[in-house]
Amino acid sequence: METENKKETFNDIIQGDKPVLIDFFAEWCGPCKLMKPILTELRQRLGDKIRILKVDVDRSPAVSSAFDIQSVPTLMLIQNKNIVWRQAGVVQAGQLEKIITQFLP
Repeated sequence: METENKKETFNDIIQGDKPVLIDFFAEWCGPCKLMKPILTELRQRLGDKIRILKVDVDRSPAVSSAFDIQSVPTLMLIQNKNIVWRQAGVVQAGQLEKIITQFLP
């Protein structure tokens, strides 16, 4: 939990040491709906070791364009403002956990 009262921006979040998993999704996307319980399970497994953001590509076209999102769902892991992993499609919690733990201190 952040101790400051200021509202964090997207750029504030992705600049940190803590890995940030971004789920680029769309409300109309069937496979995207499968990611919600997977991300919930991942949160239970990893707790506050990571941050998880969901970005609706229809509501945030500038962010989606900046990251060259071509299909949904697309998952991206960012650490220190660098994309360290990226994959389109549904990814299971166990596989995500293995990928993310490589980047934890």
